[in-house]
Amino acid sequence: MKLVIFDVDGTLVDSQNIIVAAQHAAFAAYGLEPPSREMSLSIVGLSLVEAFTVLVGPKGPVEGLAEAYKNAFGSLRLDPALAEPLFPGAEACLDWLRGREDVLLGIATGKSRRGVGHLLDRHGWERVFATIQTADDAPSKPHPAMIRQAMEEVGASPEDTVMIGDSSFDMEMAKAAGVLPIGVSWGFQPVAALKEAGAGRIVGSYAELEGALRRFLDPLSHPAA
Repeated sequence: MKLVIFDVDGTLVDSQNIIVAAQHAAFAAYGLEPPSREMSLSIVGLSLVEAFTVLVGPKGPVEGLAEAYKNAFGSLRLDPALAEPLFPGAEACLDWLRGREDVLLGIATGKSRRGVGHLLDRHGWERVFATIQTADDAPSKPHPAMIRQAMEEVGASPEDTVMIGDSSFDMEMAKAAGVLPIGVSWGFQPVAALKEAGAGRIVGSYAELEGALRRFLDPLSHPAA
């Protein structure tokens, strides 16, 4: 069996607006100047405590900001203007992978398990993913624990596993776990950061991702270009 692991924010889901809004609300709660949008999005993928440590430093009110962010995010989720749509082609790609008998799907995300639960409920994905690794289950990316736990959970080997994500943290995590890292260009970090972090390939659309996955899943039928 092959294991295909997806990051969530910036890879499956375009959540940038609600992430930035929740960060701004958290900083406002502490009377602090919020980071720029670019800086806000640069830490997406890290677990909350690690993310706010990057934003304010280890001596800042990291734990309080993380809690304020979670509270704000829960409230902002009710605002239709801050919806978290799937990226174009994401649903079709998952459907294609689900239809293969030799593939298991996984999630590795800096979201909490509760946050992932909302995503699964909204899209009817309760039975889509064989393994789900969250910020509640393992150290923050780029530590490889999420991928290692996912492989152990489903019985997959590193050579049969691929990690798909939009951040340098995803690519570094994949490299550390010994699995194939595929970067996506439509997320929250620049392509240069993904290349520097060791992306085996970077794709510009879900259609292109499907082509890369076909080569991974069926190397004899789809030799690399």
